[in-house]
Amino acid sequence: MSRPKPWEIDDDLWALIEPLLPVVERRPDHPGRKRLDDRKALQGILFVLATDIQWEWLPQELGFGSGMTCWRRLRDWNQAGVWQQLQAILPAKLRGANQLDFSRAAIDAPPG
Repeated sequence: MSRPKPWEIDDDLWALIEPLLPVVERRPDHPGRKRLDDRKALQGILFVLATDIQWEWLPQELGFGSGMTCWRRLRDWNQAGVWQQLQAILPAKLRGANQLDFSRAAIDAPPG
């Protein structure tokens, strides 16, 4: 069995993340293109972070949408507080499942 890539999101993790994401309704008067699936956008964000490429170099062949789309979604989710909520729930879930490796964990705390 091959090891999952850092940008791949399994169904269990997605079940934790999806409820935190803001719901965006399509505008009936200007529907435009169908919005990129949130899971694909998140995988695109993780791909950029894992590979350290520039947003505009995100290969669209991977199905993650454009780099600009992923960047906008990152910005919107950041403004909605998604990352802070995720940071609050993930460590507890990982610790409870005995999947948090403290030898590789970092804690951001003020000195003293």
